[in-house]
Amino acid sequence: MHADLLFTGGPVLTPEGPAAASVAVTGDRITAVGHTEVRELIGPRTEVVDLAGRLLLPGFQDAHIHPVPAGLELSRCDLTGTKTAGDTLAVVRAYADAHPDREWITGGGWSMEAFEGGTPTKELLDAVVPDRPVYLPNRDHHGAWVNSRALELAGVTRDTPDPADGRFERDASGEPTGMLQEGAMQYVGRLTPSATPSDRLAALLHAQRHLHALGITAWQDALVGEFLGMDDPSEACLTAAREGSLTARVVGALWWDRERGAEQIPELLERRAALSHGRFSATSVKLMLDGVAETGTAALLDPYLDKCGCATANRGTSFIDRKQLASYVTELDALGFQCHFHALGDRAVRDALDAVEAARKANGPSDTRPHLAHLQVVHPDDVPRFARLGATANIQPLWAAHEPQMDQLTIPFLGPERAAQQYPFGALLRSGARLAAGSDWPVSSPDPLQGIHVAVNRVAPDERGPVFLPAERIGLLAALTAYTAGSAYANHLDETGSVRVGALADLVVLDRDPFAGPTEAIAGTKVALTYVGGERVHAAPDA
Repeated sequence: MHADLLFTGGPVLTPEGPAAASVAVTGDRITAVGHTEVRELIGPRTEVVDLAGRLLLPGFQDAHIHPVPAGLELSRCDLTGTKTAGDTLAVVRAYADAHPDREWITGGGWSMEAFEGGTPTKELLDAVVPDRPVYLPNRDHHGAWVNSRALELAGVTRDTPDPADGRFERDASGEPTGMLQEGAMQYVGRLTPSATPSDRLAALLHAQRHLHALGITAWQDALVGEFLGMDDPSEACLTAAREGSLTARVVGALWWDRERGAEQIPELLERRAALSHGRFSATSVKLMLDGVAETGTAALLDPYLDKCGCATANRGTSFIDRKQLASYVTELDALGFQCHFHALGDRAVRDALDAVEAARKANGPSDTRPHLAHLQVVHPDDVPRFARLGATANIQPLWAAHEPQMDQLTIPFLGPERAAQQYPFGALLRSGARLAAGSDWPVSSPDPLQGIHVAVNRVAPDERGPVFLPAERIGLLAALTAYTAGSAYANHLDETGSVRVGALADLVVLDRDPFAGPTEAIAGTKVALTYVGGERVHAAPDA
């Protein structure tokens, strides 16, 4: 049979590295991988893609991402990219002026380093939007900045106690400053207008186009459910799957309500059964174990330091009791659910690994493929446990670099010993752990090639140094594998992730071969063509 699609004239990524080969696709499958003999499959209707030295590789997969909130944020007051307080406030003012009919000003994505201590005040927002409520989550979406009108509508005053899973930042007199951390976000977030079903579907499809342009052919949506006012993406994903507009392959991670216990598991079973159609299936459960280091809410084994370098009484926040967590994970594992953990601090990482170990002891070996996302601080004793327990390390490489949020708001409060245990990609790889990769978009850019650049160089794109923990750098092949085969494994998409006969033809053509250039140039690589199941879903203008 003649091939429908044939790639030739360039290197192809294999598990051993790039190799000269030609690849044929018939229908939605790869049907031949070889050399000159593959060209015999060219027929009158075969589309031949001349790679011209460009690299062909499996489609990238993002193992931890939030496309619907990202798409919605892009359509609202989008503060991503602002670097200073002045720039941030100017964007808020311009958006409010351009949308006088909006009852609320929502959006987000501002950078903590733009404000002293990472905590802007309500007075700053009052000066630009005095008459309408404002609710703006920061870049990591673990805190939100609000104005006085929003606090008034929420009934938050100096007498409002902090929730168990969060806090209201307060001034010296005890007055709320307008910065809400973690669970305190819901006091205002639940009052914001919900997006309509059509808004959420449009946001998903907008995000999908953007992700395909970055070579992403599949992802795991890391929050399918309702949390702190965020929009539940499940209906949009299911609608797109039924309509055929979902061209990506999507796994949903069902939200574990941390205010409840095992009584929610029957509901998760019902949602897993209901949320499965075509290229969308909600087979994972997301368990958020802690917060983030910048706000002192990532769960640590030892206390945070203060500005003077002295130990405090704060060890961060554990959202789920460790003993209960082990019980929940054991039951979920027995029911065939994958457990997807949010674990930043070393205590959260240990609690997650302990829970996986408990499930392994109770249930025996399984193919549920638990994975731990973020892994900012990992105690050296826990590094070898990933391989031993079969727990995948789900890394977000863009965060592993020197930048203001790291240097000003994190390292001083961790201290030198713990700071040296951050994002241990190299140590995990050397220990035999399987790496998957993701972006946590809209927290950070979803561009895999930007993340790969940082994983390899431990320097932010467009920066030249200093290198952040050089021993934790990994090679280009290992980084590409994390974004392809590693994430495909985490997503249970075993027919993807590699270029081999019989695999689904989810493929990407880059605009060059990054192996042929210096590692410092990786971030300059772009995606030329993206295919899902042999169908082209993106072509760059100069492809």
